[in-house]
Amino acid sequence: MSTELESTRRALREAVAQAERAAELARLLDAAQARLAAAEQNAEEAKALAEQLSETEERLAAEQAVVEKLRKEAAEQRYQAEVANWKLSSIKVARWSRLGDAIRTGKSNPVRLAKGLRGAAKPVKRPVAPKRKPVGAGKAKDERPGAAFQATTTTRTLGGASFKLKPFRVPTGPNTRPHLTAAVIADPHVEALLRYEWRQTTGFTPRDFARVLPLEVPHLLVVESVSQGPWAAEITGEPGDGLRALLAWCAERGIRTVFWHTQGDVADYAAAAELFDHRYTNDLTVAWPRLQFGVQPRVHNPLPLAGGRIDRVLTLDQLLPDHLTYPDVLTSYRWAAAADCPPGTPQWRLAEIAACGTPIGTEPDTRRAHVALRRAYQMGTMTERIDEMLDAVGLPSARATLNTSVLLPILDPFLMEHGLAQVAKQTGVAQLIVIGPPEAELRARDVLPDVEVVYRRPDPSMTEGAMLNAGIDLCEADLVAVMDPRDVYGIHYLSDLRRVFLFSTADIVGKAAFYAHLRKPQATLLKQPDAEYSYIPEIVGATLLARRNVLRELRFADLTDGWDEVMMRQCRTDGIKVFSADRFGYVRVRDEDRWLLGAAHLVEYGSAEPHALI
Repeated sequence: MSTELESTRRALREAVAQAERAAELARLLDAAQARLAAAEQNAEEAKALAEQLSETEERLAAEQAVVEKLRKEAAEQRYQAEVANWKLSSIKVARWSRLGDAIRTGKSNPVRLAKGLRGAAKPVKRPVAPKRKPVGAGKAKDERPGAAFQATTTTRTLGGASFKLKPFRVPTGPNTRPHLTAAVIADPHVEALLRYEWRQTTGFTPRDFARVLPLEVPHLLVVESVSQGPWAAEITGEPGDGLRALLAWCAERGIRTVFWHTQGDVADYAAAAELFDHRYTNDLTVAWPRLQFGVQPRVHNPLPLAGGRIDRVLTLDQLLPDHLTYPDVLTSYRWAAAADCPPGTPQWRLAEIAACGTPIGTEPDTRRAHVALRRAYQMGTMTERIDEMLDAVGLPSARATLNTSVLLPILDPFLMEHGLAQVAKQTGVAQLIVIGPPEAELRARDVLPDVEVVYRRPDPSMTEGAMLNAGIDLCEADLVAVMDPRDVYGIHYLSDLRRVFLFSTADIVGKAAFYAHLRKPQATLLKQPDAEYSYIPEIVGATLLARRNVLRELRFADLTDGWDEVMMRQCRTDGIKVFSADRFGYVRVRDEDRWLLGAAHLVEYGSAEPHALI
C-alpha cells in the first residue's frame, strides 16, 4: 500500500512539474509572440521608409532629368547666340559692307573716302563659324567600375500586367587588384565579369586608342570575340589595320595581349587570334587553353532587390525578355520566386541565376537554392579564372586572401572535444587560437594536424571577452572567426560566411538569422528569418567573422555574457558595417534561453540540425 501511495505521490509531483514547465513555456511563447508582433511592426515601418526612400530617389531622378533638359536647352540657346554673333561679324567684314561704310563716312571728305576705299579693297579674314559643343555633365565622370553601368528598365510585363521593379544597384567597386590596369575590348556581359578584377580601360576605338591608352598605360590587353562595335570588323576574317596597329603599339611597350573566344565560330576569329601573345576559349570543342565564364561576386550574389521577389515562378523567357541590357538582367535574376529554365540553358546562365539566390525549378525552395548558390561559387569565380590567366601570361595575381584564424575560448573543459570537432569540420582555417584547459593544446594538434595551433592557458578569473582579447593579438590571417564550443557548426559554415566578403563592403559578417535548439523543451526555433543578406545593427558573437585589423581596433569587452552586444554598439558608433548572412550552417544550442524567443518562430519540437545543416 505504501509503495502504491509513494508511486502516486511521485506521479503527482511529476505531473505538477510538467504542468509548471508547460505553463512557463506557454508564458515564454506568449512573450515571444508579443516580441514577434513588435518586430513585424518594426519591419512594416522599415518597409514604409524604404518605399519613401525609393519614391524620393525617383523624384530626384526626375528632377535630374529636368535639369539635364534645361542644360541642353541652355546650351542650344548659347549656340544660337554664337551663330547670330558670327553672322553679324561676317556681315561687318564683308567687302561690300566695308565699301558701304567707306562711302558713307567719306562722302564729304575725298581724302577719307580714298583711304576708306583702299582699306575696303584689302582682304580680311572672316570669323570661324561656331560648332555645337557636347553638353557638359552636371558632375565629373565617375571612373569607378560600374558607375555608369546601371539598370535602365524598371518595368516588366507578365500576362498583360505591368510590374515596376526597384533596380539592383550595380556596385562601383572595390577592385580586386588595384595595382593592375587592363585595356579591354568586350561586349557588356564580359565587361561586367571583368570590370572588378583590375583597373579597366574601355571605350577606345581603332581611331583613338593611341590617344586614350597612354593616359594610363595598361599592363595587359584583353580582346573578346566581340560581335558588335567598332572592333568587330577588325577581328573577324582578315585582321584589320586598326587591330594590327593596336597590337604593334602594345608590343613596343611590352604589354601582354590576350584574345578570349567566348562566342561565334572560332574560324571567324582564328586569323586575328594568331596575332596575340595568348589565346583562350570557353568552347570545349576548340583546342585552345580554357577560360570559362565564372560568377562575378560583385554582381552575381544573393543581395535582394529593395522591393523583394514576385510570388511567381517564371520561365526564362519571362524572366529575361530580349530587350534587356545586362544591368537589367542582373535585376531580373533577383525578381522571380523561382526560375524554370529549359533544357539546354547555358551552364554559365544557370550559375549566374543560382549565384543570385534564385531557386531553379518549378517551385521555390530556399534550401535547394542555397545549395545551388554554393555550387555556383564552387564551380569558380571570375577572380579565380583571372588568377589562372595572369599566372599564365606572367603578371602578378596578388590579391587579398580569405584565410582565417579561429578564436576558440573554452570555459568548460567538458566542451573541449565538441568545440575542437566543430573547428575541424571547416575549410580554409589557417590558424587556431585555443584558450582553455592545458589538455586542449595537444588535443587540438591531434584533431587539426594541418593547422597552426597556438595555445594560451587562461587565468581562472578571465572572462570570455578577456580570453578573446588575449587571442586576437596572436591572429595572423586576414580574417578572424569566433566560435563557441557550445554550438553546432556545419561543414560549410566558414566557407559560406567567407563568401560574403566577396560581394559586400562589410568589415564584420555573421548571422542575425539562424536556427536555435533549446534542450529542455526540445524546441527548434528560427531566429529573425527576415534578417538574411542585409546590413544590420548586430549579429550573434558566436558567428562573428571579421577583418583582423578591425577587430584589433575594436577589442572585446571584459565580459562573458554580452561582449558581442557591446561590440555591436561600438560598431554603430564608429560606422563599421555589419552584415547578416544566410540562416544555414549554424545552430545555437542552450538548455533554455529567453532571449532566443524574441523575434523567433517555432519550427518544431525536435533536432535543429536537419533544418540548419545543409
